[in-house]
Amino acid sequence: MKYAAKLASLSLRSRSGCKAQPPIGGAIKRGFDIVGASAGLLLLSPLLMMLAALVKATDGGSIVYGHRRIGRHGKVFRCLKFRTMVQNGDQVLADYLARNPHMREEWEATRKLQDDPRITRVGSVLRKLSLDELPQLVNILRGEMSIVGPRPVVQDELELYGPAADYYLSTRPGLTGLWQVSGRNDVSYNARVAFDRHYVENWSFTFDLKIIAKTVPAVLSSRGSY
Repeated sequence: MKYAAKLASLSLRSRSGCKAQPPIGGAIKRGFDIVGASAGLLLLSPLLMMLAALVKATDGGSIVYGHRRIGRHGKVFRCLKFRTMVQNGDQVLADYLARNPHMREEWEATRKLQDDPRITRVGSVLRKLSLDELPQLVNILRGEMSIVGPRPVVQDELELYGPAADYYLSTRPGLTGLWQVSGRNDVSYNARVAFDRHYVENWSFTFDLKIIAKTVPAVLSSRGSY
């Protein structure tokens, strides 16, 4: 696949010692990420512990899981989330799509289902309020993500970006971003790609602050969240 080859090329250049281009924002953006993520983990620690207890009480399974996502320059990382799905989610999804072939089109187009059979009751609430994303503050401290940027994607999704994949790969994925405050799942995937490209092309520290300011009302309204 075209972008599988691109990722392999990026990885090879990194191992061979070729100097990669720095992510957008440079030291200013990275410094803000470290301070913001550290403060977030400290201030939200009571909430994080409460959410962890709720997830554990759901079915006794794992609290946090790490899903393989594509980061800057094609580096694969584990994107952390509070678990919102049943433990055998992959099998549940496969069985559901086999029984409901008309839903496969929705899944293949957006990689999401509005009525996803894998989501637990607690998980549904966490997703609506985007609370399941909070463990990604750890990803930010590790340098795998940024507070603001394109949402991290899996390799199959990167294929949908076409030529715009270069924009996605040029920066760290974000905990929030232009897509999240512009309708999320209520907009098409092509619109999501356009939002990501626009963000990279027009980045500024002020732009990041505006997106952060819009994130809270977007989360509280639960628009496009499922």
